[in-house]
Amino acid sequence: MPDFLPILAGILQGIFEWLPISSEGVVSLFSHFFIKEINPVDFSLVLHLGTLFAVLIYFFKDWINVLLFKDRFLFWFLLISTSVSLPVGFFVYKLFNNLLVGNLLLLITGIGLLLTSFFQRKKLKIEIGEKKLAVLVGILQGFSVIPGLSRSGSTIFGLSFGKFSPSEILKISYMMSAPAVLASSLYFYLKEPNLFSFSLEALFFSFLTGILTLYFLMKISSKINFSKFTFIFGILCILGAFLGLIIK
Repeated sequence: MPDFLPILAGILQGIFEWLPISSEGVVSLFSHFFIKEINPVDFSLVLHLGTLFAVLIYFFKDWINVLLFKDRFLFWFLLISTSVSLPVGFFVYKLFNNLLVGNLLLLITGIGLLLTSFFQRKKLKIEIGEKKLAVLVGILQGFSVIPGLSRSGSTIFGLSFGKFSPSEILKISYMMSAPAVLASSLYFYLKEPNLFSFSLEALFFSFLTGILTLYFLMKISSKINFSKFTFIFGILCILGAFLGLIIK
């Protein structure tokens, strides 16, 4: 196997982790066709560790406020959503490792984002209480372990029902990934430690590409109307779903 293939997988993870086209689905498909030595789904999940470091560094001040209990809302929101997403994600990972199902759910996520864009333009607001919202978004994140279902797309859709600004929606969505990735990384390390030694270069490029893409998206989110932002994400979701079905 050429050395550049794991690096390319890491770059794909770093780009698509923050977009509504599932990074897990993209990396799993790529690995299935080009990297035969490992389980493609497990490899794609391990590469989330690289983008974990990106989100830890980019939102460093926010993490300090959470850990010091200075930002109580974000502390409790992350705690509740993570407590829900971990058991849901583990259950779904064990039962539904199916790319076709994931692509259908990605299509639904895209439609949901288009509806979010419509609600934003018409200034229609469906608001859910903070605790219920944390549970809802935690469930959506848990289901995103299905290859093809976008974690960022699902959580952005769920968070749009809260009283958040566009930049807050993206920040919470991206920060939510960290506790889940830490837990899954520990699981995969205990399950198959060789995956991490195989993935070192891919992890580095996942981190490097991830932090650059994250910086770019957070910048443009503050300059573009959020209805347009979610519309673009919705279209990307739908295109990704159809592309995944064609490849399948």
